[in-house]
Amino acid sequence: MTAYGIAHLRPTGAPTEEVLEYLERIQDTLDPFGGKFLVHGNEIEVVEGEWPGALVMIGFPSLAVAREWYASAAYQEILHLRADHIPGDLILVEGCGPDHDSAAMAAELREAQLTRPA
Repeated sequence: MTAYGIAHLRPTGAPTEEVLEYLERIQDTLDPFGGKFLVHGNEIEVVEGEWPGALVMIGFPSLAVAREWYASAAYQEILHLRADHIPGDLILVEGCGPDHDSAAMAAELREAQLTRPA
């Protein structure tokens, strides 16, 4: 099942030389793992709440592959180039399958509430 690496980054100014180097090198770390940028540098339209910063979203073939990419020597070698200069958060998350049904999910949650001890 497809998985995603999602970063909420909060740059504080113009990109440093290190961040530019990170941008130049990251695709080479993604290619062996089938990682593809889905959102990267796009303008964000906030329609509820607040979203200070930028969003980056990378798709991977699976959560296991996303974990392998993050732990890879190639990515760990360049990670500090971004992390030392742009504060942010990064998560890895598995996507929903094509048969995901939010109504069925709600029914399961309702059932769990009914069977939970008081």
